[in-house]
Amino acid sequence: MKTTLKDIQQAHARIAPYIHRTPILESRALNKIIGCELVFKAENFQKIGAFKARGGCNAIFAMSDASLQKGVVTHSSGNHGAALAWAAGLRGSPCSVVMPNNAPQAKKDAVISYGATVVYCEPTMTAREATVASLMDKHNARLIHPYDDDLIIAGQGTAALETLSQIPQPIDILMAPVGGGGLLGGSALVVKQSSGFDTIQVIGAEPEMANDAWQGFKSGVRVALRILSLMGCVPL
Repeated sequence: MKTTLKDIQQAHARIAPYIHRTPILESRALNKIIGCELVFKAENFQKIGAFKARGGCNAIFAMSDASLQKGVVTHSSGNHGAALAWAAGLRGSPCSVVMPNNAPQAKKDAVISYGATVVYCEPTMTAREATVASLMDKHNARLIHPYDDDLIIAGQGTAALETLSQIPQPIDILMAPVGGGGLLGGSALVVKQSSGFDTIQVIGAEPEMANDAWQGFKSGVRVALRILSLMGCVPL
């Protein structure tokens, strides 16, 4: 399956009853300092406090009742796990979240508070994936990957879909955090497949000391993650 603008529009219709249409915020002081007009899509006001609610909700509500009875499983340092747990709870589906044992306690508590079963592992991607595979075999549960999933990408892309409808004036640049790429990919799809907006430049942002996406973009070779980020980001 290849995610399209239509998929993102359908995702927005699917999740609209459950998520917040978050506001666009602007700071005159900040605009003056940087010399341009900068606006923020305030996804910190979203359900579970992050844009991840969009993707998790879309994935869960796209599933059949029969599939949900078997449960869902994922791996996450926090926000995706909380999002999936929250959405699964809305439909009464069992949810297991594999988390690195060094994840912030607040993130662990949030996932647990939404009703998920948390399974801890060593803080490496290999350990995450192995633990998830074990749970899938044990419970016959479906994997909802944090970012490498068409339904997740479509759900995250709804943030950009809303942004374009909330800002009437021309937009030169839309910037989104890279992370795993779900939000950035969904945002790019919305911009490049929307008539009248395809000239907008889409830029991904990531920390300078964890710039694997930038390295891969420049070299043309995918660079493996060297650092597992434990911090959530607020997208534009």
